[in-house]
Amino acid sequence: MSQLAEKLASGIAEMGLQVAPETQQALLLYLALLNKWNQVYNLTAVREPLEMVTLHLLDSLSVLPYIKGKRLLDVGSGGGLPGIVLAICLPDLQVTTIDTVQKKAIFMRQVKGELGLDNLEVVHARVEAFKAEPFEMIISRAFSEIDLFIQLTKHLLADDGCWLAMKGTTPQLALDRLQLGHSKVYPLSVAGLVAERHLAVIEKF
Repeated sequence: MSQLAEKLASGIAEMGLQVAPETQQALLLYLALLNKWNQVYNLTAVREPLEMVTLHLLDSLSVLPYIKGKRLLDVGSGGGLPGIVLAICLPDLQVTTIDTVQKKAIFMRQVKGELGLDNLEVVHARVEAFKAEPFEMIISRAFSEIDLFIQLTKHLLADDGCWLAMKGTTPQLALDRLQLGHSKVYPLSVAGLVAERHLAVIEKF
């Protein structure tokens, strides 16, 4: 087993997640594409593949237990994080990734084609101008402050849907200040990562 495969498998086990071996292989194929394209397109500041396993794959996988429903939008997806990771792991989930940077959208479409991800749609647009059938979940990993994230995507969230904002330190103070109705903050455990990670889940209000 390669070093990358070993790190991914042990991280998944440590985090108590169930990810089939063939799915882990697909995640590593995606990582190889990300690493290759990153040399030219500068998709991520992380250059070291072993670091990418922790900072990209395992970090994205940490939200798996909170993903419910059938349609998810990943805003400001960049190189496909966490959207492509979720699409690989959850074939019954329809995932739409959106980014304003064309080269990032081109890369994500390449991944869709090479990995045969029929449940992935890639959109190159500004999210505030994007129109689609409402999503049950709208997620962001490094998009913006929570208030702006909600403001720009409110028209795309189903009435019974929720926003999922992946953050570093707890965003509880921001949520309290915004008085967003029903929201919860969950600490995320990412194997091999010392830094704090949290997920804010905010119901439509």
